[in-house]
Amino acid sequence: MSLAWILLLPLAGGLAAWIAGRWSDLWPRWISLGTALLHLLLLVVTWGVFFAGIETGQGAWLMVYKQPWIPQLGISFHLAVDGLSLLLLLLASFLTVLAVLTSWRSVTRSVGFFHFNLLLILTALSGVFIAFDLFLFFAFWEISLLPLYFLIGIWGYENRVYATTKFFIITQGSGLLMLLAILGLVVVHWQTTGVMTFDYLELLGTPMSESTAFWLMLGFFIAFAVKLPVVPLHTWLPDAHTQAPTAGSVALAGLVLKIGAYGMLRFVVPIFPQAAADFTLIAMILAVVGILYGALLALGQTDLKRMVAYTSISHMGFVLLGIFAWNELALQGAVIIMLSHGFSAAALFMMVGDLQHRTHTRDLGSFGGLWTMMPRMGGVGLFFAMASLGLPGLASFIGEFLVLMGAFQVNVPLTVLASVGLVAATVYSLLMMQKVYYGARTDDWKLDDTSGRETVIMASLIGATLGLGLYPQPVLTTSGNALAQMREFVDKARTPAARAAAAEARKEDAVASVTPDGGKRP
Repeated sequence: MSLAWILLLPLAGGLAAWIAGRWSDLWPRWISLGTALLHLLLLVVTWGVFFAGIETGQGAWLMVYKQPWIPQLGISFHLAVDGLSLLLLLLASFLTVLAVLTSWRSVTRSVGFFHFNLLLILTALSGVFIAFDLFLFFAFWEISLLPLYFLIGIWGYENRVYATTKFFIITQGSGLLMLLAILGLVVVHWQTTGVMTFDYLELLGTPMSESTAFWLMLGFFIAFAVKLPVVPLHTWLPDAHTQAPTAGSVALAGLVLKIGAYGMLRFVVPIFPQAAADFTLIAMILAVVGILYGALLALGQTDLKRMVAYTSISHMGFVLLGIFAWNELALQGAVIIMLSHGFSAAALFMMVGDLQHRTHTRDLGSFGGLWTMMPRMGGVGLFFAMASLGLPGLASFIGEFLVLMGAFQVNVPLTVLASVGLVAATVYSLLMMQKVYYGARTDDWKLDDTSGRETVIMASLIGATLGLGLYPQPVLTTSGNALAQMREFVDKARTPAARAAAAEARKEDAVASVTPDGGKRP
């Protein structure tokens, strides 16, 4: 099965929606919805093929496509899908469908261009998840910034220019840092092996000094930490969420944050196994700080959307904790949280958007007693508040439990501190419900309950959250081979024998580079 449709289908659909927007506001919506649904259907079929064992590819790889692109520089058009990529592709496609539906009536200007940007995000993120040439990966990474810039800058709220500028400068700066790290890795590999390449699989295991590995790893880490986001590199996120339209917030929380986690998991630890091991304590401390800081800041917010944004920082801290714990339980838990947070954060941002559309405010002090008017929306809010705090039977509980079990094997004190974040999540989730849906009425609003379209959206997210929480095995099976392959490679590279062999090889290279008169060879 060709990988081309994963990229070309949403791109073609987005262009068609943009062109159709010249004549009608309705056509772009249907074109965008149909494209996203077809993309999702094809991915579901691919998932079914994986489970049926019809097309298992090479080892952990389900599909692989590689053609030379710029052979003089060792750049190829290398695409591949394994279980980890497939799960994130499914999440991206699923949430894009819901983003189109949630913006069906709220977006009324430049409708065609709006839907083009939604599908361009899907195209770029799909490229990030399947690109296995680092030059190609960086290209898709940078492309993902543009549609978000337009979504927030054109369809955002009152301070959208400030939020957009801040988001673009910080993320663009981190991207340039990653580019420097990529070029440094390629040059080190070329000097060591004589082969110029950007291919991910060939760059794995590149011998280098400990200091070089650390600084290159740090370049990748900071770039991905900005997107995750990791405290103190998180400052763009609350502003971007607050000013973004609902579909933009869904894309940010449900999808864009995941490419930061994916980069940590796919690139930082496997390419720099020993440097990542040496950095483990610092990374786990940053993860715990993010968990507690995000929860604490969420408690202090008066803007409902900003409150949900800070909860994302807290939840993604568990992902970072699981990745650097680097054992089977923690890694599987990190993947589950990436998916579960995509569902719950998307639902909460959609709920905030629906409330703002009805009341024209996000101020928590202006709400209260809405359950009597909106019992269905209140029930949905209660369900996802429970999902956010990690209620057993829902998806986030599985992920957080696995991460804490895995992290406990690595660092007990930090795991205990991280578990305090679960208590804080209970407090801010119940506080949100109390201020919005319970208590005394503070106004005389006459509000409609959820519409049929909103009910379909929320029912889809509830089904996904319940399904993943009650029966996570298909997800664990899908990601299992990919995670096992990465873990096996990293564990071998971290053995004393492997470290000694790498050190000896570096020593021999250093000796060979010295001329008889004591100078360095050019």
